[in-house]
Amino acid sequence: MDICTFLQSSYTAFHAAENVATMVREGGFTPLSEGEVWKLREGGRYYVRRGGAVIAFRFRGAPFRIVASHTDSPALKLKENPLLSDENFTRLNTEPYGGGLWYSFFDRPLRIAGRIIREREGVLQAENYVSPFRIVLPSLAIHQNREANDRFAPNLQTELPLLSLGKKVFSDIVGDAAAYDLFAVPDEAPFAAGSEGELLCAPRIDNLSSVYYSVKALLEEEGTAGTPIAACLAAEEIGSRTYDGAGSDFLRCVLTRLAGGEEARQVACAKSFAVSLDNAHSLHPNHPETCDPTNRPVLGKGIVIKGHAGGAYTTTGLTAAVIRAVFARANVPVQSFCNRSDARSGSTLGAISLTQAGIPSVDIGLAQLAMHSAAETAAMSDFDALERGLRAFFGSNITIGEDGASVLLE
Repeated sequence: MDICTFLQSSYTAFHAAENVATMVREGGFTPLSEGEVWKLREGGRYYVRRGGAVIAFRFRGAPFRIVASHTDSPALKLKENPLLSDENFTRLNTEPYGGGLWYSFFDRPLRIAGRIIREREGVLQAENYVSPFRIVLPSLAIHQNREANDRFAPNLQTELPLLSLGKKVFSDIVGDAAAYDLFAVPDEAPFAAGSEGELLCAPRIDNLSSVYYSVKALLEEEGTAGTPIAACLAAEEIGSRTYDGAGSDFLRCVLTRLAGGEEARQVACAKSFAVSLDNAHSLHPNHPETCDPTNRPVLGKGIVIKGHAGGAYTTTGLTAAVIRAVFARANVPVQSFCNRSDARSGSTLGAISLTQAGIPSVDIGLAQLAMHSAAETAAMSDFDALERGLRAFFGSNITIGEDGASVLLE
């Protein structure tokens, strides 16, 4: 599938994980179960799922080359007992999942998506769900909210998606569900923008573009040594501390199995390298004052290396030098991002997951505008640069020196 199909159909982490599994399965990867003993073949291609996360790899022993990204995006999560009905309307009782740019969710097509748990012959089975209909979160008209264009801070307990006219029963929507993890998610179709079609606008560019291209690069990987890994983990938008998030033991357990034990994993990880792949803020043409004076990445000018003195990102001088060298060999341009020193930094999954595994890593991503909006914006040329860069990374032999202060590139 192409990037637009992936972005539009990966409504939630569960759908993204299913799409990743489909991509790698069609690429000849064999599914594994965490509940079984693994018998891995040298050169074999495998993947394992946990909830909304998937880890796929080509098994060739140590060292590991890891690209870690996240499968979730901001949305409005349905609570228990989600219907608020009267004789006129039925609304959905929702709460924020992640830090969405919530005003952008108003007056846009939304869809109910996630997973539903049903009981069948004594077995509780989770299945992905997408509503066959759209819903909307309607604004209050300017005539009734004269200050809307001066300031708009939506109250997410009172501003709720409209499900239908009249009263509804939830079973009319989801049938005989025993439980659910459902969200109201943007359903905007991806569209090209710009006078030459050089921009792509779509929901979930952060961070499903990273997921998609890490998997695509793994499928096209042509290395001969070490194990390339695409780790697509869930729940980054809410802190990663779930059983399928970067704060779980999922990646560490997989690496332990690949290495053949805990001590062997420590040895392998000490010689490995990882990329934490999550998007970055471009210079905004209408708000240049929000950027750092000397680190101002721009759409269409290459992949962004992200740094932060407080440790929000995993980048060090050495790891930045490594990825710059790898990308230079593939003729991939790079830029730098730092927050303004008087602004609060965002964070990503690398500092949570990769440091637990004890692997030197670097934080990089695509430059984009309108992060966490219902329709984000990125440059088409940067998608190509990212794919080439990740292929070069997976195909490189990177060996960390014994003291952790030197790196051999081949």
